[in-house]
Amino acid sequence: MSEDTKPATIELLTFRLAEQEYSLDIMSVREIRGWTHATPLPHAPRYMKGVINLRGTVLPVMDLAERLGLPSREQSERNVIIVVKHEDMMTGLLVDAVSDIVALTSDDLQPPPELTSAAAAGVVSALTLIEERMIRVLDLAATVDVAESTAA
Repeated sequence: MSEDTKPATIELLTFRLAEQEYSLDIMSVREIRGWTHATPLPHAPRYMKGVINLRGTVLPVMDLAERLGLPSREQSERNVIIVVKHEDMMTGLLVDAVSDIVALTSDDLQPPPELTSAAAAGVVSALTLIEERMIRVLDLAATVDVAESTAA
């Protein structure tokens, strides 16, 4: 392969969620912060934990496990909120723990099989194998946009 056709490098932030490993494009991550109790909002979808104050900004916080249909667990000081930005919307994603930042190429990513339900379709954009661990790459737009349309 010549230098001109080298695949682009992608950096992913990996994290744990209900004993599974997921990742997001690092370019969408604004910060990682410890768990803060969220103020619930009435009529919000079940996976929306509420809002927190992030330096004067009201930040919606989504329980990512519940959003993905995984078993939800009690929040504790070990949980982490990954603050992401999609388009002009900032959202906090509640996860079990942040693992690592990995650099991959597009050649390392494989499309997921079409086994998921319509509700989950498109949330996982790719799969990759890192040291014998299967990592799911989330499509942030598909994950966050559903919350916006449901809450609206």
